[in-house]
Amino acid sequence: MVEGGGHRAGGYRARLVDDRLEVAISQLPAVSLVGPRACGKTTTAARYAASVVRLNRDAEAAVFRADPDAALRRMAEPVLLDEWQEVPGVLAAVKRAVDDDSRPGRFILTGSVSAELTTNSWPGTGRITRVPMSGMTTREARGALPGRPFVDRLRDGDASAFAPAAGERFDLGDYVDLAVAGGFPDPLLNRDDTGRRLWMESYLDELVHHDAALVRAGIDSGRFARYLEAIAVNNAGVVDDKTIFDSVRIDRRTANAYWHLLENLFIAEAVPAWWSNRLTRLVALEKRYLTDTALMATALRLESNQIMRDGDLLGRIIDAFVAMQIRPELTVSSARPRAYHLRDKGGRHEVDLVVEFGGGRVAGIEVKATASPDTDDARHLAWLRDHLGERFVLGVVLHTGPLDFELGERIIAAPISTLWA
Repeated sequence: MVEGGGHRAGGYRARLVDDRLEVAISQLPAVSLVGPRACGKTTTAARYAASVVRLNRDAEAAVFRADPDAALRRMAEPVLLDEWQEVPGVLAAVKRAVDDDSRPGRFILTGSVSAELTTNSWPGTGRITRVPMSGMTTREARGALPGRPFVDRLRDGDASAFAPAAGERFDLGDYVDLAVAGGFPDPLLNRDDTGRRLWMESYLDELVHHDAALVRAGIDSGRFARYLEAIAVNNAGVVDDKTIFDSVRIDRRTANAYWHLLENLFIAEAVPAWWSNRLTRLVALEKRYLTDTALMATALRLESNQIMRDGDLLGRIIDAFVAMQIRPELTVSSARPRAYHLRDKGGRHEVDLVVEFGGGRVAGIEVKATASPDTDDARHLAWLRDHLGERFVLGVVLHTGPLDFELGERIIAAPISTLWA
């Protein structure tokens, strides 16, 4: 079994979620840190724990299966209950303990399966506060925290705040290599290319044959694996469900179940379509992502040089890589922004990501696998700006070249590396 998200190389790397988690633990009795398996939850949460129980280890889980209430009473607090979904009854025990004593900082739960799937009703409502955690961003991996997050720079609308990362020049091949490496801390920080590929293959196998079965008993792992491959082929795409389930030869009901399974394993995310009463004929279909680009590369058995030779895959993995950098910032930003995508029914206008802030203020992001974007690459952002007027804060064309420059009123081009500048 693939385990852990330890940051052995160079010690602990600060994570975007650190501040939010620390505040939650200091204020609330029980906190659940949720995210994909091996994204670093245990390593991060253990820094606050007086005792740690790893419930995916049979010897430690046995006591909690027998009597979770008694087992909890014996633990020094804060107690970290790692991979709680392996012993679902532990949730009810935490609820009872919090009902009896609601002091802050008693329990930290980490899990890689959404609770709603493994219990008939969520027993922690009002008692256990969920804090989402994503894979490691390039900003985190390079030790670029603290710093001014990209989404906060977007909100402020300062066109001068999107310079490239200092000290390095990235080109298209570098960004593809970063995307293939992904954001799982252990392989990213501690393995070479061969070791990373072996780790990811093991992770994917564990996902299909263990994690999926834990949530959905009797699942056909072969069909589920093919469905995952179909999602990988269409990563960062707006695609009708029928296209997916026809390619895998499953019915709509099964396809929907498989998609929700990926979501509840925190492996996939649907970005909703943006809507405005100022614009008509907008497509309502979601844009679907695998949450880590290494999963896409591994599921399709692709290396960087193969992706570089396929224009469609290249565009998808760069788009998904950018989304992977922005997603964790959305969950921790004090501005509480929300991400959408935009496409009209005629296909004439499309914006990769629309970030909406309070008061209906909007920023747009286009992702281009080119080193020299021009005004044509910004035409959809200009269209959105012209329709929204003062509600439009800023448009950014993220590209693979080295320079940042203006492309029009409230529209700039910036290197992808500005995400971790």
